[in-house]
Amino acid sequence: MNRYLPLILAGVFLNALAQIFLKQGMNKIGPFAFTITGLIPLGLKVAFNPHVLLGMLCYAVSIVLWLMVLSRVDVSYAYPMLSVGYIIAALAGMAFFGEVLGFSRWAGIFVICFGVYLITRSG
Repeated sequence: MNRYLPLILAGVFLNALAQIFLKQGMNKIGPFAFTITGLIPLGLKVAFNPHVLLGMLCYAVSIVLWLMVLSRVDVSYAYPMLSVGYIIAALAGMAFFGEVLGFSRWAGIFVICFGVYLITRSG
């Protein structure tokens, strides 16, 4: 199963990258409220935002990769690997958006890393 780890991590990375692109796109659009009158203008802003479109493309490719993974690897091995995306997203949020990672977030990242290490050893 470890031979599929690069495929798994590529899918996870694309999934996390999708979150970063979506966040950047929504930062450009700004906060919004769902209202009947604002639904079409908001939908158009979202639909034509290049960052949102890139995020959706990353999601689409990650789904294809994930289907390849699930056709080759036990789900009990593959699914917990998605947690690596939490690490990538947290670090990217810090790097690109200036988000602050306090002690509890760093501790959570450490716990996730340790858990992923244990899972990969069992594969």
